[in-house]
Amino acid sequence: MATMKLENRQMAEDFVRGCTFMGTGGGGLPSNGMKSLMSEIDQGHSVGWVDVSEIPDDIMTACPFLMGSIAPHTPEVEAEMEDFGFVNPTYSEKEQLAQAIQLLGKFCGQEIGAVVPIELGGANTPGGLTAGLLSGAVCVDGDYTGRAIPEIQQTTPYLHDKVLWPVASCDAYGDISYIESAVNYRIVERLGKKIAETAYGLVGQAGFLMSGKEMKECINAGTLTRCYEIGKTIREAREAGKDPVETIVTKLNGWILASGVVTGKETKDDGYYYGTHTIKGTGADEGNTFKIWFKNENHVMWKNDQPYVTSPDIITVVDAKTGEPYANPVLAVGTEVYVIGLKTDPSFRNEKGISILGPRYFKFDFDYVPIEERMAQ
Repeated sequence: MATMKLENRQMAEDFVRGCTFMGTGGGGLPSNGMKSLMSEIDQGHSVGWVDVSEIPDDIMTACPFLMGSIAPHTPEVEAEMEDFGFVNPTYSEKEQLAQAIQLLGKFCGQEIGAVVPIELGGANTPGGLTAGLLSGAVCVDGDYTGRAIPEIQQTTPYLHDKVLWPVASCDAYGDISYIESAVNYRIVERLGKKIAETAYGLVGQAGFLMSGKEMKECINAGTLTRCYEIGKTIREAREAGKDPVETIVTKLNGWILASGVVTGKETKDDGYYYGTHTIKGTGADEGNTFKIWFKNENHVMWKNDQPYVTSPDIITVVDAKTGEPYANPVLAVGTEVYVIGLKTDPSFRNEKGISILGPRYFKFDFDYVPIEERMAQ
């Protein structure tokens, strides 16, 4: 039934590369995404997705997602985890997500036949895809965000006034919990984050229980195929001796926002992974200084201390030579990079979308300016 099937490691790498690119620095670690995919592909299982048109209107769908922080653990945190017996995980990320899907179905007395990834990211998208496979559901070619996001209300079901709860949760050690009802999306986010903090990292969760018909009202269709094509384009450009950065920017009608070297990195973790990267301009950007603020994902970029590009538009940092996209936890000082900007999904280019994903939502005292307008200035 699969419209698209990942048949080997190269195809999986292309897909994860594209998901990481669209993840804007968040969405989980691509190495974990590869583990999720290859553990199934190596066993000969069919790993892929189906076009949204293949999903019946009366089928029940759900959305699996990883909740929590991908910040590295300090020795002090690792010591705390050992005190609680959190030493040898029972479940991998994909297995946590699969457990959450199955638990949600049992809790609601519904058979879940299809899953939709919540976002695009190096681990969250492959994890959702393979979790569907493990739970017996097909994965739909699409997602609910068009990028990666730190908070669960920054999704298209929220924009369409859909109900998120109930939510089922399973951590790496087999602890199970449910959010049966909540006042609003932000409370679900808060409760979910507290569950993840207790588990010292990420937990697998599932929610957004909707019929196929409702799901089609919200989904950003075709984004999994698009991620695969992005990753493949970057790889093929390298293999052909072309500039992978210039090639992908041209293909996606994007912009090179900066070229330079990462000279500073300040981070903190309180259930979200916060930080700022400082980039000293090189080449055409010699003499310029850029900063990128992230909350899991990249959301605000400054050029010479002036607001430059912000969410909901996409800010992606890639390796200057290979075009490989970076997740924020692994982007290190001394790395030569390009920063690429893209227009966001049209779903968020409205008052409601900007109100939950624009700079003022993140407490910055300036307005969102569409990237194409900023680039024209």
